[in-house]
Formats: sequence, structure tokens, C-alpha cells
Amino acid sequence: MPRFSLIVPCFKVQGFLPECLDSVLTQSFGDFELIAVDDCSPDGCGAILDEYAGRDPRVKVLHLPENVGLGRARNAGMPHATGDYLFFLDSDDTLTPGALRAVADRLAEAADPDVLVFDYARTYWWGGTRRNVLAHVLTEAGADTFDVARYPQVLDLLMVVWNKVYRREFVERNGFAFPPGYYEDTPWTFPVMLSAGRIAALDRICVNYRQRRQGNILSTTSRKHFDIHDQYERVFAFVADRPELARWLPYLHRKMGEHCLDILAKPDRLPPADKAEFFRRTARMFHAHRPEGARVDGEVAVLEGSWTAYRLRRQASRAGRETARRAAPVRRAAAARARTGWASLHARRPLDENLVVYSASSHRGALGDPAAVYDKAREIAPRLRGVWVVRDADAAAQLPPGTEHVIVGSRRYMEVTARAKFFVNDVNWPGTLGKRPGSVHIHTHQGTPLKYMGADLLDKPGARLGFDVPQMLRRADRWDYSLVANRHSELVWERAYPCHFTSVRTGSPRNDVLVNGGSGDFRQRYGIPADHTVVLYAPTRRDYQRGGHVDRFDPAGFAAELGEGYTLVVRLHPSLASGPARGMGLSEPARRGILIDATDEPRVEDVMAAADVLVTDYSAVMFDYAHLDRPIVVHADDWPAYRASRGAYFDITAEAPGHVSGSFRELVWLFASGAWRDEESTRLRTEFRARFCEYDDGRAAERVVRTLLLGESMPEAPLRLPGQATGRDALTSA
Repeated sequence: MPRFSLIVPCFKVQGFLPECLDSVLTQSFGDFELIAVDDCSPDGCGAILDEYAGRDPRVKVLHLPENVGLGRARNAGMPHATGDYLFFLDSDDTLTPGALRAVADRLAEAADPDVLVFDYARTYWWGGTRRNVLAHVLTEAGADTFDVARYPQVLDLLMVVWNKVYRREFVERNGFAFPPGYYEDTPWTFPVMLSAGRIAALDRICVNYRQRRQGNILSTTSRKHFDIHDQYERVFAFVADRPELARWLPYLHRKMGEHCLDILAKPDRLPPADKAEFFRRTARMFHAHRPEGARVDGEVAVLEGSWTAYRLRRQASRAGRETARRAAPVRRAAAARARTGWASLHARRPLDENLVVYSASSHRGALGDPAAVYDKAREIAPRLRGVWVVRDADAAAQLPPGTEHVIVGSRRYMEVTARAKFFVNDVNWPGTLGKRPGSVHIHTHQGTPLKYMGADLLDKPGARLGFDVPQMLRRADRWDYSLVANRHSELVWERAYPCHFTSVRTGSPRNDVLVNGGSGDFRQRYGIPADHTVVLYAPTRRDYQRGGHVDRFDPAGFAAELGEGYTLVVRLHPSLASGPARGMGLSEPARRGILIDATDEPRVEDVMAAADVLVTDYSAVMFDYAHLDRPIVVHADDWPAYRASRGAYFDITAEAPGHVSGSFRELVWLFASGAWRDEESTRLRTEFRARFCEYDDGRAAERVVRTLLLGESMPEAPLRLPGQATGRDALTSA
């Protein structure tokens, strides 16, 4: 008996079907059967299914003699299911890598609940990806099982069939089935969720929910959308037969009203001539099923009135939004004029010779090189007043207690930046920030460059999508000093930023702690056993994929392959931290202790110091980690695509700091065989360190403070290379 029976109904999806089937059949967890139902599809779906069944015995194909619709096609597949759990997957959607393994592990942990709810991401036809905005409901559900009475928030999630798996015995015992018509998920999911005695949650994206440009049934203008009324009548009938569920009638009553009003508001659902009839039918149903004492307020209150009143309210709402839209630019312009006037008053005052303004990673907080300089300045030059620029109150809350800061764009920001003598940043300052004569801008960069930067992106249109290179260079013209850690970086910055700065061979301040052997408490805080080998996996973003995230392999699967005695720590690129990447196999395995998600750790140096080996692809973190003189493995399974889309200053697969893997199996073999730390890996690392750790001796931050902020001399002072000759800028003048 297989663990899962995946039921996949198919109708006019031949363009998407192979991708759907491949996403199932290539799962790392193979204990399943795939029951594909050809709903008398007029295209090539049937032939595609037969071809897959001929290649893989796990695929069973059912050809229906006539088209019966999505719900009844699912019903047709259920009698053929023999698995412990039913998984209904739409044929234009896909499973994410490692999804079935994650679901199977969570079911085992929860001792086979009736229903398991998991997360999904919307994937758009133009390449975008957006995670379910209510993912926090799954996070907050915790590890224990529950029913809807104990955790009613689970009903706030999208009430569809495909974001859950169902214990087959539970479904058969209750006789659940799909009705005909549109919105067939509604009379399935509500009865199922209200009846389930034990529900579990999985905080992991398991399904990519395809948002088709056209062809989506529910986006088709038709009177078929009137089916929603019959579907809710079925829900109310189900509850009426079970007095113990009567407490849910007020919730269902409101939900029905909200759902129908949402359909009515959509411009592409109902024919315009039928909207009045739809409203009146909804209002009659809303009145007929109103429980005694139920409150009718908020959005659904319009169903107590007439169609004319509803239409006038909608028109007024649209007019209000248009007025607000037109007024917003006027308000912004007025606010900008006020802030500019405020700043100009302070610009007439002399510069404060002891005021240093810091920013890092687009105002995300006290991070990286600027943070190292700030800490050293507080230690050896307490007369210097350091002020951090942060993007919002949330970033300010992450600063160390007592840290002086301003919010970017605020009046205090204008005042401080108008008076400061020194500016330290690893990302360009906003274009609105003027550079006063006598002020000093120190640019630290964000590590040693492998991928193309600055002007080198001009011939990489995909990598610079939405990125104004000439504007960026005009901002870089404010730099006085550019810090470099090696001659490679020195040459790259001179080429990538054809501006007028002076290169200073200081080393990277953020790496002082790695060179000097500073130790953090990362292992202790996460309870990592002292005898464990810590593997740090730090992937970077991809420019050939909108959103930047590409699943190279399943981290939980890698942790399992590493086996006993290893702890896998994953740290995503900061630009991926708030996107769907966390739900693609990180959040849930981290909760269960399979791996550690260190993406939100504020100091990447502490994470690196705790690791015994680094696995990365093309992240600049490899250049920092090399200071620890510990093994590095480069996982370069998509190097040609990455280099073609982003560009690279050298071939990392030919000049790597350690062994290179070209596939997941090669990566696993490197660790299983012990080759990741053999003599060859040591030789490669030694050569890499000689080239890229050239100027780092543990005193970089001190050099910056003493020579650039204080104007003092210092033994082994950094070599300053004059800026490029001034002249006509072909980029900004074109």
C-alpha cells in the first residue's frame, strides 16, 4: 500500500501536463501512486498520460468516456486509490522539490492526522513568484495537532482542495465527494475541515500554484459563476444534518456573503447584464441562512440593501480611490519641498568634524564592513559620534540598545546628513543626498566580486533589469575612498565604477573577526553538539530567474544524506529572505530540527565562525570564509547559465577554493567519501587564499578609523591609489 495516492484530473492542459507529472515522478520520496484522470480532453493529454504510464509503473491512467468536470473527475479517480493519503493535484500546477518527503515526515511526526495543511506559492506566467500571504497561520499552528475549534485561524487559509492531504480512511468513512459545477472545492473543504478531529500544519511550500495568463476556468466570464450559490447550499445542508456543527453557521454565513461579493466585484467573472441578478440571489440566500442573532456589519452589510445602493457604493469607492491616487503625488512633492528646505537650513552651518553617518545593505541595520568600522571607532575614537541610517522602525528595533539612528527620508535624516563630515556605506546613498564640499564618503563594498558589477552590467540586460547604470554611476561619483581587500577587487572596482575615487588597500573590516579568531556563541545558542561537523550552505540569487530564487536541491534531503554527526546550517542571500525561498524547504525542516535556518542571523561572521565547511555556489561569502582556512565546496550545477546571465570576472570552477560539484549526487559523494577535506582541497584553498586574502591581516577597521576618519599615521598604512582622471563621462553623457 503506497503512502500517497496523487489524483491528477486532466483537461486541455497538454502544454503544462509534462511539467506537472515530472514534478511528481522526480520527487525524492517515491512511495506513491499517480492516478491521472483524462477527462475526455480534446487535446493530447491522453497520449501524454499513456506515454508516462508506459515509462513508470507508478502512473495509472483512467480515460473517461465523456467530460464530467474537475470535481467529478477527482471522484472518478478516488475508487482506484490505495494509498494512505489522498493528494489532489491540479494538472497545471507542480510539486516543489522535496515536497512529498516533507509531507511524509510531517505526517509521521503528527501520528497520521485526518488532514495535513501545507503552504503554496503563486507562480505567474510572466515569471514572478509570490508566497501565500497567510503563511504565518501555518507557522503559528505549531507542532501539535488540532481541530478547527481549537485553532479556527486555519479556516482563514485558502479553502481549496490542493493545499492539503487527506487520510483516505477518514474520507471514505465520511463519504466526502465533489459535486459538479464551478467552485467545487467549497463543499469539499468546509465539511472536511469542520469534521476533522486531528489537523496538522506544515510550514512549507509544497505546491506551485500556476497563475495562467488565460485559460483559467474561474477567470472566464460566464453565468457558471452562479454555481457558487448551489455549492454553499450544499455546505449549509451538511451542517444542518450535524447539530454539533451549528456553532459554525455564523462563520459560514459571513464567509458565503464575502465570497459571493468577491466574485461580483471581479471584472472578469460575471456578464455585466447578469450582475444585478447575481446580487439579488446572493442577498436572498444571505437572508435565508442568517442565523439568529448573527451580526451583519462590514463588507457584507451591503447585502441587506438593494442592488442600486450596492452599485452606488461601488462607484463612490472607485471615485474616492481615484481622488486619493491623484492627490498622493501632490502630498509627496509638498513633503519633499519641506524636507529640502529643512536640510538647506542645516547645510548653511559648518560640517561637524566628529559626525560619522553609517549605513549598510540599503539601510537594513548595523551590518558588514560599516558595522566593523563603527565598532572600532567607538573603541579607539570615542569623540566621533556615529549615527546609523535605517529604513524603518523595524530595522531600528534590530540595532544594539542605545545606538543613535535616523530613519531615511525623515527630517532628522536631512539634518544629520547635511552636517556630517564622514559617510560610510556599502551600498550607494540615495540620489537625493547631496555631497557638501569637504565631506568624505567611504565606500566599503560588500565583499570580493565574482559576478559583474556596476558598468560591467551594461551588456547583461537581464541582470540589470530595472537597474539604472548611469544613475548608479552618478551616485558613485560621490565616493572619495573605495576599500579593497585584494588586487583583484582593486582592478574590478576601477573598471566597474569609472569614477574619481581613491582606492585604499585596507582589507575588509568585517573580516577582522575571522582573521583574529573571534568566537561567537552560535553553536551554543542553537544547541549544536560539540562533536558535530557544521556544514554551512550559502546559496546566492540567480539573475536568470525572476525573483532570484532557484531550488538547486532540497536542503532537508542534503541534511539526510550528510547523516549522523553533521549539522546543516542554511543562510539565504538577504534579497531572498522575505520571498518564497524560506517556504521551499527551510521553515519546516528548521522547526523540526533537521537543519538550522540562519538567514535572519544579523552577523554572518558568527555563522561562518561556527562552520567547519562551507558549501556555496557563487556567493561572495566564499572569499570571506576563506580567511578561516577551512574547507570550501563550490556547487556549480548551473554555472553556464549563471555566467551567461550575470557575467563573472573569472571561472570559479577552474579557480575554485576547493572541490567543485556539478550535480547533487556529486555533492553528496564529496561528503560521503571525505574528499571535501582531502589534500587536493587544501591545495586549492591555499592558492585561493594567496590571491584573495591578500590585504586582510585583522586590522582593517583600525586602518579605516585611524587613517581616513582621524587622519593619523599608522604603521603599515594602506597604499592609496589616486582616482581616475576626470573627464567627459561617456556613460552619463550619452
